Amino acid sequence: MDSSPSELISAWTEHIDIGVILLDQKLNILYWNALVSRWSGTSLQQARQQPFSDVFPEADATHLQQMASTAHSKGRHVHRHGNNARDLLQLPYLPADRMLQDALLLPFHSADGQACLGLLLYDATNQESASDKSTATPDELIDEVKPEQLIRKLEKANAQLLQSEKLAAIGQLAAGVAHEINNPIGYVFSNLKTLTGYVNDLLRIVDSVDTVSSLEDLQQLKRSLDYDYIRNDVEALIHESGDGIERVKKIIMALKDFSHIEEEAFHAADLHRGLDSTLNLVNNELKYKADVIKAYGELPAVECIPSQINQVAMNLLINAAHAIEGFGRITVRTGHEGAWVWLEVEDNGKGIEPRILHRIYEPFFTTKPVGKGTGLGLALSYNIVQKHNGRIEAFSQPGIGTRFRIWLPIQQPDPAESSGAPSA
Repeated sequence: MDSSPSELISAWTEHIDIGVILLDQKLNILYWNALVSRWSGTSLQQARQQPFSDVFPEADATHLQQMASTAHSKGRHVHRHGNNARDLLQLPYLPADRMLQDALLLPFHSADGQACLGLLLYDATNQESASDKSTATPDELIDEVKPEQLIRKLEKANAQLLQSEKLAAIGQLAAGVAHEINNPIGYVFSNLKTLTGYVNDLLRIVDSVDTVSSLEDLQQLKRSLDYDYIRNDVEALIHESGDGIERVKKIIMALKDFSHIEEEAFHAADLHRGLDSTLNLVNNELKYKADVIKAYGELPAVECIPSQINQVAMNLLINAAHAIEGFGRITVRTGHEGAWVWLEVEDNGKGIEPRILHRIYEPFFTTKPVGKGTGLGLALSYNIVQKHNGRIEAFSQPGIGTRFRIWLPIQQPDPAESSGAPSA
């Protein structure tokens, strides 16, 4: 795997009220979330790489093995409804008012092709109807309310994840933003100290007007204090300090534009302003990796949620920087075709292998080294673009570079209308 399971999924699983256990093909434990640690009284560190049946000897391991075989052979989820049946897993510290009789087993593959299973343990008692469904088949139950409840929980978790990923991204950029602000503030502070000395000298000249005996004495004082140099340098210092404060102002505005985490309403927005704000925000990530070239076209105002589109742009820009080995080039383009606008980010980095290009939008899939990413950026970007009734396209050649293009409708369609961006 490119990253440990904990690094890849903990950002998501810690936000949901569901027990999550990640298993390998042999049912050894790779990861579980904090709820399982709390309910089992066992830390993940103690359980990692241990057989499920050893960690939970009281569990219905035979049934879990049957579920795993079905999930792998059919390539789909397997649901267990535990009403009036033994719980798949009994946890000693589970609160008295909670039950975990329902379980969902999801098969998936890691970045290196390893077959894995995700076990979700949840409480569906509040969805029970008066009728006894203990005899229903798993497929019948999947069509009823309980999986819908799970889907609602997962959708809520996805919304929380969107905000969490945005805040995490800002956290990752905090050091760079601090560096960007520190530079102009540093020379403004230095200029103020120099200006303090200049003002004292100028005040001496002004005060001496009332005490000097002749104009020649005043002129001599001006020469001794190097008045001509002070006059010229004061103008330069004030201009330079103004530029520094303007730079800080732009960074603050970029942060404000980017971090509207409560913004959920669609409204007409200037995409170029959002792109410029995002470029200002990630400048410290990019300037040491690539020259950034802006090739903006003429765009109308676009109906969107600007902060979410800014997040998509930021994810693409940072991915582009990470893809470049050494120093390269990142090009940001925009264009307008009929009822659609598009924006794209292109790099001349190492590119993406064709065999994995179709997987880049999968949650937790990443080609980056450990510590470089969670595998969530493109998945969330994909979801944002889908929410905007648009599409995202990826073009890549190993050793040449990668280009991502985002298509967005200028106006959001009515819910009843179908949507499809034109081919690039």
